Amino acid sequence: MNYSTLKKSLAVSFVALMGATTLASAQDSTMTSSSAKVFGGRGQYRTWSFGVNAGVLSPFIAIGGSNDFTNWDPTLGYGISLRKQLGHAFGLEGNIFRGKVSGTNQDAPGGVVNGIRDFETEIGYSADLRGVVNVATVDFLRRENSVNFFVTAGYGLIAYAPHPNTATPATDFKDKAGDNHDNKYVKEAYIPVGAGIKFKVSERVSFNLGYTMHFIDGDNFDGVYAKATTKDKFSYGYAGLEFSLGSSAKPNLDWVNPLALMYDELKDPSLRQEVEALKNRVSNVEKSIEDLKKDTDGDGVSDQFDKCPGTPAGTAVDGSGCPLPKAAEVVAPMGTATGFETIQFEFNSSVLKTEAYPTLDKLSSVLRENGGKVAANGYASSEGTAAYNVKLSKDRANSVKTYLVNSGVNASQVSTKGMGEANPIASNDTEEGRIQNRRVETARN
Repeated sequence: MNYSTLKKSLAVSFVALMGATTLASAQDSTMTSSSAKVFGGRGQYRTWSFGVNAGVLSPFIAIGGSNDFTNWDPTLGYGISLRKQLGHAFGLEGNIFRGKVSGTNQDAPGGVVNGIRDFETEIGYSADLRGVVNVATVDFLRRENSVNFFVTAGYGLIAYAPHPNTATPATDFKDKAGDNHDNKYVKEAYIPVGAGIKFKVSERVSFNLGYTMHFIDGDNFDGVYAKATTKDKFSYGYAGLEFSLGSSAKPNLDWVNPLALMYDELKDPSLRQEVEALKNRVSNVEKSIEDLKKDTDGDGVSDQFDKCPGTPAGTAVDGSGCPLPKAAEVVAPMGTATGFETIQFEFNSSVLKTEAYPTLDKLSSVLRENGGKVAANGYASSEGTAAYNVKLSKDRANSVKTYLVNSGVNASQVSTKGMGEANPIASNDTEEGRIQNRRVETARN
């Protein structure tokens, strides 16, 4: 194939491919916008794509190196690809292509080197797996990208048949390859390394321009072993179309700009509404906490638990915010009055609590210094039988007398009596009231 014929073939192919692009673009024109999230996972995107390509094959590569021929003839190559996009910037791509690679010694003296004028190698097939990295976008700050650069590298297997032309008939490797000369093609491993640029034509279609260098693990790709320590190589410059596969309701992951998506999520009105709702919930919680702490009458019990609101300032209260009962008074000689607090007891107990000691000590001091007599009347709450509560209340009164006698008061100065459930000072229907009724009251005779 001469160069003029190649150019015409590429032109016809390109026109046909662009026609397909226009049709695909028209079909996608009604596609709705996506609500994809940057951290929403691959399931919200189209990740598979299929491509077709065609271009020019050459025994030379862009980075130079040694070659067995001085000139190259442009020859046609063509192939297909299937790619799975694994993330915003990386995908795996399988490639298969065919074609012919041709070179000559036209510029060599006499047009012959090592007795060889030219060669043509038929590529029966070439298959490889490559990693594809999206390295940059020209318009990466825009909401939707339309131009992208990529690099590729991978590993593959090529089956080829070289045919060198010499002054005398030369060996055609096709159908004569292999150690027994009975294989159709020579097979070698190769490493493809390439780069390219892609243009977004529509939501479904992109137009790709690429260049790939193929480094073959052998020195017989062109049928010449002139440099036994070197490896042959060839390049493929191509143009192609890539079609995104999958649901039209999803965007193509290939063109997603994660920075733009993140910005859009931050500007999402629904997200702002959620933030405002969260602020309101936090404010309500803070208000509830303040309400729990509120103590209008300043008695140390919050309004939420205060059963006796409006207690005057300075009034001693119990855990429910109700005033504690006033202490009975002992009238001392000389016409002076001395008050003593009521002695409280635990449930079903006649054991004095330590907080009662200061009160009893004060009462003991008055009796020892001034004489006189005191009556200790014991009481009980309504739990238990009446007979048991009389006995319990008598034991409580005796506990007070025993303490006073042990502190130096004459036993004859203290009389005791068990009153049982009589004369409650608070309701026995509540635990707070029953606590107040478990007591001993002292009074001067």
